Amino acid sequence: MDIMISLQGLGDFLIYFAAAIIAEALFVALYMAVTPHNEAELIKAGNAAAAISLAGAVLGFTLPLASAVTHSVSVLDMAVWSGVALIVQLAVFLIANIVLRDLSRRIEQGNVAAGITLATASFAIGILNAASMTY
Repeated sequence: MDIMISLQGLGDFLIYFAAAIIAEALFVALYMAVTPHNEAELIKAGNAAAAISLAGAVLGFTLPLASAVTHSVSVLDMAVWSGVALIVQLAVFLIANIVLRDLSRRIEQGNVAAGITLATASFAIGILNAASMTY
């Protein structure tokens, strides 16, 4: 097997991987801006509820992001579907925060049950979002 044949897709890999990392960073920044609580500070202080809820949101975004990378026909197509995934995940938090009153405050207080509930909602919607991107 010729190693050069194996490496022919390296350029595309690097482009898609870099675009995915940028999308991931953008999601985390926007998610942390949308939530009323400061995940970074809470996690630094050892707040497990904040760490769990953020982990669920990141995984809930990463699943459809991976689906967008897999199914896209171009980097622009991937970026569009990543944007859809981002909006869906932000909506999950906003809706959960309305339905589960004081969710953000409970996460700030370290309520692990609140963190797990939000993480589960984020992850579940992320799975459905990823599955819906099979076109």
